[in-house]
Amino acid sequence: MICACSALLFASEANAQSGSTIRVRLADGFDFPVGKPDADGYYKARGYWPNGHLGEDWNGRGGGDTDLGAPIYAMGRGVVIFSQNIGVGWGNCILVRHIFREADGKIAMVDSLYGHLLERKVKLHQLVEKGQLIGLMGGNNGMYPVHLHFEVRKNLHIGMNRSQFARDNSNYYSPTAFINARRVLSSSMQKYDVPVNNFAPYGRALADTNSDGSRTASVEVPSFKGGTTGSTGDEPKSGDDFWSRLKAKMRGGQTTTGTDEKR
Repeated sequence: MICACSALLFASEANAQSGSTIRVRLADGFDFPVGKPDADGYYKARGYWPNGHLGEDWNGRGGGDTDLGAPIYAMGRGVVIFSQNIGVGWGNCILVRHIFREADGKIAMVDSLYGHLLERKVKLHQLVEKGQLIGLMGGNNGMYPVHLHFEVRKNLHIGMNRSQFARDNSNYYSPTAFINARRVLSSSMQKYDVPVNNFAPYGRALADTNSDGSRTASVEVPSFKGGTTGSTGDEPKSGDDFWSRLKAKMRGGQTTTGTDEKR
């Protein structure tokens, strides 16, 4: 009963604050979005590297598409800033914005993205807790082998328009490195204003929006210069057999590591 009442309180508060900012408590730490705790039963089929793959692809160790419908969890406390099926290479996607205190005391924010989902279990502007169910693992309606595409962004303006920003460490974190460095964080009951409408709708430029989200209630939000390279999603490219090779590796349990390992 206590949990149910808390969930209703969180949902009501989020709905009442559906403007340009929502008040959110600091995250008390981060965890992997699959196999809680600590990604138990999962592996990275494809890692993160700058100017290449901007996130991590997580798969269940059962092989094939046995992880279809597996639970996907919020990596930390935050607020849902995007929950939509936009098709193309993304499919069902969720973005959660997190505010947290770094070890040096600085307040910072990041966005976590969960892509190619079979189902979304949270709504726009809903408050979520670490480890809360937010979606089910999918493969973008059969476009890809079943997996979770997971990103952690420094740049709060990216939204679903990755091609408008530099594809490097100025805009992205390695998800594993970010989480492992912040498993436990200092938190409190204090709430902070978190911007929720500061990126462009899919297919539009940031200049088309009215809010730049550069500052909110004395909390610095990182702002970065955009680049021109990249793609709008993980969609296959014509004439390139990379995806068929990746599919074979994923189904065979092989991995394509990135800039770090999980442990």
